[in-house]
Order: sequence, then C-alpha cells, then structure tokens
Amino acid sequence: MGVDAAGAQLHAGGEGAPPRGRAEAVSQPSPARFKEVVRPHLPRLYGLARHLVGDDGEDAVQECLLKAYRSFGQLRDPDAVGGWLRQILLNGVRDRARHAARRADETPVDHVDESYSLYRKLAEEDPLPYSDSLHLDFLSCVSVPDVWAVLDRLPAHYRTPLVLVHMYQVPTREVAVALDVPQNTLLSHLHRGRKLFERELWDYAAEHDLLREPQEVLQ
Repeated sequence: MGVDAAGAQLHAGGEGAPPRGRAEAVSQPSPARFKEVVRPHLPRLYGLARHLVGDDGEDAVQECLLKAYRSFGQLRDPDAVGGWLRQILLNGVRDRARHAARRADETPVDHVDESYSLYRKLAEEDPLPYSDSLHLDFLSCVSVPDVWAVLDRLPAHYRTPLVLVHMYQVPTREVAVALDVPQNTLLSHLHRGRKLFERELWDYAAEHDLLREPQEVLQ
C-alpha cells in the first residue's frame, strides 16, 4: 500500500533535441503553427511542472516552450510532441533535482525510517474498527487531491521520481536518464520516497480527519 495504490487512481535525447521519425520536418517554425501543435499538451505539461517544482511551475513551462520553439523547425514526428515537451521540461528542472539528490545523499539515513509500513500502522492503530477491509477502506477515504497534497509535502528529490514513475507512469530507466542519476540511486530514492509518502499519508489523514468509518458501514 502507498503511492502505487494511490497513483492508480489517476489512471494515468538531450535538451531541445526533437524526436526522430518522419523524413521531413513538421513545418517551418512559425509562432501560429507552434501554438497549434503544443496547445493540446499544455494542461498536462503545466500539471507535471506544478507537481515537480511547485510555484515555479509556470516559469519552468515558459522556459520549456522557449527551448521547444527554438528547435521546432527540426521536429520530425508530430505524434511524439508530448514526450518531446516532457523531456525538455525535465531537462529544465534536472539541475535542481540533481542538486537536491546530492543533498539527500548527505542526509542521515535515520531521517527516513525505511522500516515504516503503512499497512502495519493501520493494523496496529485500527482506525476503522467496524471495517472488514481496513486497508481498502482507508484508501477509499483518500482522494486524488489528497494524494497530490501529500506528495507536495515531500522533499523534491523524493517527490520528483515518485510523481514521474507512479503518477505519470514514466519508466524508471527514462527517469534516471532525465534526472541524470544512476538507476540504482533513483531506485533508492524511490524506495525511501515511498516510505516517506506512507508516513506522511498517515499523518495527513489524521490531521484532516479522514480516518472515519464509511457511512454505509455505520448504518
């Protein structure tokens, strides 16, 4: 239980290098054509940026679009625009993530209780005593906005890979390349990030009075 289960609720090259594909470029880099091609991808791009860098999300997207426009004339495959824009965005926040990741390596291990288990915590605390399916009922108390709120409480070096892997379903190998960290380091951050997420999810649920019996059980 944790970010994997919560993320399921959503059902969901180098910097500026255009994806390869068709032999000819999509078009000349006119502002009107560029706007037409990227507009459908903006909501998801802004959402990703907001959850990666918080209040700096809008600036990150603007920087991403500027870099994308500069190489738009070389774009070969319009079907790959979404992934292309995402990669440029990730490249734009990569230095920040790398810096945070290096700081994380210097953080004492005891700051992250790697033995913590939300499953075990629920069993011990039994916050829903009338429930026959405690863990499922607990998850049913947590909404998608709650999940994002908990993720926003995590340090960036844990939040970024969790968001990409579990909420946007980006393969770990791609995330490691995008963040320019060894895959083993990324997997370590994912593991520790999940433990932090579980602990913060419990605390968040208690703080926001989410640990209540479903009405249909009480009636």
